[in-house]
Amino acid sequence: MRLSLCGYIVAGAFIVVGGALAADGQTVYTQDCAGCHQMMAPKTGDKAAWAPLIKTGTDAMTANVIKGKGMMPARGGHADLSDADIKAAVEYMESKSK
Repeated sequence: MRLSLCGYIVAGAFIVVGGALAADGQTVYTQDCAGCHQMMAPKTGDKAAWAPLIKTGTDAMTANVIKGKGMMPARGGHADLSDADIKAAVEYMESKSK
């Protein structure tokens, strides 16, 4: 019984952490990305525009944000964002654009 209770606690912790990451991605998006991605660049939610990007994978999209691509400067112009912040925001935009 002790072992399975431990398993439930660990599983619960993963669920809580996963939820926190999603919320952080939304927060980063709202504060740092939405200014461009609500209007263009591509617009979050535009499935046709995002489809080829999503095909490249989350890691490739995250790397593009970190180093900059096209009109988007490195780190989306927000040098204070960590790689984890950027990945969370990319995952959030990806989830809204599938």
